[in-house]
Amino acid sequence: MVILDLFSGAGGLSEGFFREGATFVGHVEADAHACDTLRTRSAYWNLKNENKIDIYHDYLLKKITRDELWEEANVLNSNDVINTMISDETFDDITKKVKQNLKTKNLKKVDIIIGGPPCQAYSVVGRARMKESVSCDPRNLLYQYYVRFLEEFQPKMFVFENVPGLKTAGGGQYFQDLKTALDKAGYHIELDELIASDYGVLQNRKRIIIIGWRKNKRRTNYEYPKFEKIENKYLVEDVLNDLPKTKPNNMIEGKGKYRTDTNEYLKMSKIREEGFDILTQHETRMHNERDLKIYKEAITAWNKDKKRLCYAELAKRRPELITHNNTHSFTNRFNVIKADEPASHTILAHMAMDGHYYIHPDIKQLRSLSVREGARLQSFPDDFYFEGPRTSQFRQIGNAVPPKMAEQIAKKIKEILK
Repeated sequence: MVILDLFSGAGGLSEGFFREGATFVGHVEADAHACDTLRTRSAYWNLKNENKIDIYHDYLLKKITRDELWEEANVLNSNDVINTMISDETFDDITKKVKQNLKTKNLKKVDIIIGGPPCQAYSVVGRARMKESVSCDPRNLLYQYYVRFLEEFQPKMFVFENVPGLKTAGGGQYFQDLKTALDKAGYHIELDELIASDYGVLQNRKRIIIIGWRKNKRRTNYEYPKFEKIENKYLVEDVLNDLPKTKPNNMIEGKGKYRTDTNEYLKMSKIREEGFDILTQHETRMHNERDLKIYKEAITAWNKDKKRLCYAELAKRRPELITHNNTHSFTNRFNVIKADEPASHTILAHMAMDGHYYIHPDIKQLRSLSVREGARLQSFPDDFYFEGPRTSQFRQIGNAVPPKMAEQIAKKIKEILK
């Protein structure tokens, strides 16, 4: 599968296709830190395919620099990752680089385009936060560039990912315009709403996945793929318990840091395979004393009564802990990761702002999730390294497609292409 990846983010969707042996001729992404993450992950796959994975492990252990890693893996001077905002001004330059990549790799054409425009302007939460400004957000119209790339490269298929709110944003007009544009570009589409917990991810994350086929006069039927579901026999604690206990504002990295051997879920999901013993980015943020007291209240409420902490009730009971006058707007501001349930609530990019919605369930640790724990709940493997500052790492994780879900999608798309 020869793939062009648009609005790539940190590469959660592309990770699934990498696992199915895909060749990429471009990852196009505006965020510089996410692009560095994409380069580092491309280095991982290049070295893995050349049986030189020890070089990548040396990078995780900080024995070599990032530039040394990229140079060894032939990504330092590569155009595979294109760090730019997609716009009228950059479109021609991007297509030129992709065509040059095709030529350099001795490939004839792009088979599949994957990706989805930033979803903040489509999501229900994003619309609530942005209020009136959402209607003039330029991200609403980024799908038009996706369509232009389809027209330019004419792939056999495409995979378009976004939030369920895509269907209702702008009163449904954006989605209707998208369908019209795709039809005009020569593509038939089918879509469904998938839940990540059906595909080996311990998270109730919902996403719209649109599958498109280039229209063919000889073909009369198009059926939405039946992506293979994975029976969930696990609990959220299975993704957390082998990691070392920690505290706020702390970092634990290196060899020999895991508390236990890997478990059945971690192996099945490819988060931590047998024998892997390099922990990275188990880093937590700082919390003030007031927040820690609220976290303790939230964890106790769940562990004792299976109740979520209500901010309005807390205001009556512990007014000294309240910092917002409008307690009704912040009713669900604090949330504990439920270790004893089969799936967590959705990991969002807002995790970069504070950890209140992602409180670790262990009251003895009294903190929010670490970078590595957030990545694991998204099903990123422990050898997946996120570049940039911690805030950017959290944002990259929250915006991503879970790799295990992406892998199930990639398997079926590969089968269809064959």
